Amino acid sequence: MCRLLGVNRQAYYQHLWVREEKSIEEHLIVQQVHQIRKTHRRMGGKLYELLEPFMLEHQIKMGRDALYELLGRNHLLVKKRRSRVYTTQSSHWLRKYPNLIKDQCIDRKNQVWVSDITYWKSKGKNYYISFVTDAYSKKIVGYRMSDTLEAVESVKALKMAVSGLKKEPDSYLPLTHHSDRGIQYCCKEYVKLLQDNQINISMTEHGDPLENAIAERINGIIKSEYLDNYEVDNLTEASALLKEIVKLYNEERPHMSLGMLTPELVHNQSLNPKRIWKNYYKKKPDIVNPDQDNQTTVNLLQY
Repeated sequence: MCRLLGVNRQAYYQHLWVREEKSIEEHLIVQQVHQIRKTHRRMGGKLYELLEPFMLEHQIKMGRDALYELLGRNHLLVKKRRSRVYTTQSSHWLRKYPNLIKDQCIDRKNQVWVSDITYWKSKGKNYYISFVTDAYSKKIVGYRMSDTLEAVESVKALKMAVSGLKKEPDSYLPLTHHSDRGIQYCCKEYVKLLQDNQINISMTEHGDPLENAIAERINGIIKSEYLDNYEVDNLTEASALLKEIVKLYNEERPHMSLGMLTPELVHNQSLNPKRIWKNYYKKKPDIVNPDQDNQTTVNLLQY
């Protein structure tokens, strides 16, 4: 057969060995993916970075596209889930504040906090989660699981964030808290807590999710990659589950916007990682010298 096909025996057997070796490597990677998915059940795009140390250790060479093809063949790709529940009620008489971070360059931790409320349903019961996230490190610094949308629950999430802030030795002021115009963030108790801690108040202006993009993204990650893979019977179980998930998110999940580092690492060590993201807020270019090569300077919000 080799003579008939014009292939020498060595090439034929070498092809079989390579194919067998590739099959073993793919099997090892699939096993490792299953191991990662035990805790990060819906992790998709970040799998490659978590697998890199494993592939180096086992001398496996596989690109990102090849990995996704392998995941597809083994039915391990993650499908997106859509939510149609709204948790923001901005039609109220309480005072609304202007957007203070629109043209702000975020270059340190505890410079801007972003907050939002998201919805989760398990076994027919509705749960609501309030998050407070550091915009620079993407670390969740405050959270609260509840079965009601009452403002007191969001206040508890903020109190957790403020309590952790006071334990940090370095100075944090000025700090800005950014949220939507929901009644929970405009209520007297929430505003007073911010003012008592000298935290500036900033809110979205047009109801566009992009005006609070980081908070919206955190909601999506926590729900789609973690919470939607579990079911609980009561609020106590839900709160305990959220605590574990926030720990996984802060300490183990890498971010492209953090140079594939974890929020905990960037926040605690005050790192300045290489950011890989698209900016949504842009300032109009300021002309430096129109007579010399028409140079311009563009300041982008590092969001």
